[in-house]
Amino acid sequence: MSSDLIVTFGGGKKVNADFRGFTIKTDQSVMAGGEGSAPEPFTLFLASIGTCAGIYVLSFCQSRDIPTDGIRVVQSHEPKPDGRGIGKITITIELPPSFPEKYKDAVINAANLCAVKKHLMEPPAFEVKTETVEA
Repeated sequence: MSSDLIVTFGGGKKVNADFRGFTIKTDQSVMAGGEGSAPEPFTLFLASIGTCAGIYVLSFCQSRDIPTDGIRVVQSHEPKPDGRGIGKITITIELPPSFPEKYKDAVINAANLCAVKKHLMEPPAFEVKTETVEA
């Protein structure tokens, strides 16, 4: 299986990514000229942060036989001071009263293990280039 993510165009403003046997579909909102048939790429980016934290919270609870009923991960976004882009992301782990007090700090530590967050904190280098290929 290839480690390359292949992006193709699906008509209109649809852009799809094929990666590891999955097709991840995106579209733009109607306001941005798309059909709104799939999430926008930036929405998927934001969702990747929250779901990444969520899998670490879930795994933490499962490994300790802590029920996950009533646990939610809520991700909030604050704009940059100039209003352009996101300046702060807050992840709140909502816990039910039955959640063991002794694990409250540890579940935060688990969420902080998120690989997506780690890559944002130490971003990779980016290179964009062209290559002419025969059809």
